[in-house]
Amino acid sequence: MVETAMQSGKESKTGRVAGKVAIVTGGRGDLGSATARLLADHGATVASLDRAGTAAPGTHPGITEYDVDVTGEASVAEAIRRVGAEHGTPDVLVNAAGIIGPAGASHTATVDDFNLIFDVNVKGVWLMTKHVVPGMIRQQSGSIINFSSIHGLTGGRNVPLYHATKGAVRLLSKSDAATYGVHGVRVNSIHPGSMNTRMSRRSAEQSDIGAEAYYQQLVGGNPLPRQGEPDEIAYGVLYLASDESRFTTGSELVIDGGYTAV
Repeated sequence: MVETAMQSGKESKTGRVAGKVAIVTGGRGDLGSATARLLADHGATVASLDRAGTAAPGTHPGITEYDVDVTGEASVAEAIRRVGAEHGTPDVLVNAAGIIGPAGASHTATVDDFNLIFDVNVKGVWLMTKHVVPGMIRQQSGSIINFSSIHGLTGGRNVPLYHATKGAVRLLSKSDAATYGVHGVRVNSIHPGSMNTRMSRRSAEQSDIGAEAYYQQLVGGNPLPRQGEPDEIAYGVLYLASDESRFTTGSELVIDGGYTAV
């Protein structure tokens, strides 16, 4: 008799998003690549989208790489056209692409700083949604997961423009959830705390109190006093991408070691 994964006590990694087509922006970054790999491990056909010239962290049989500029509508439209032609209508969109921008108080930023961070972090989410959601509407189903941050819920003095963009993503997610639910399309935001990523290290290095003091201030008082790992965010995305969350929309999934609880 063949023993099933459940009978053997081993977790099956083939079924949670099996048969789904998923797009992940920022798919060559730390959080995006962890998300893309986990979705592929659980059965999805994954299109990983990122900037041209950004190196992929590795290869996976379930992941296809595409170049995109999320701030340019023509680039977004062409990438979505290619994904649709090669894999079919996307069932899942994960907007993980983002930049942190320069540290400093609001009055020290330039107009170019402002435009770039809002273009990537907010306009990019909107453009991807604009070009993916019509296919989801046609099939009357879909899940969109937008990366916000704990600082989409709270303020912070180190990178205020970044925090502002993440607040915008949070409310765009709620508004789109209200709009597209009638079509069976769910939209949720995910809010990572301090993560063990290159972006987090750049933020710490820019801090005026030094990286060590910055991390102590950020995570030292958490109920779980450490940084998170990329796969811990990826598992949250997996839940929101799967049919397990079919009654979940307009929600904020906070994964922060308890930072916002104290």
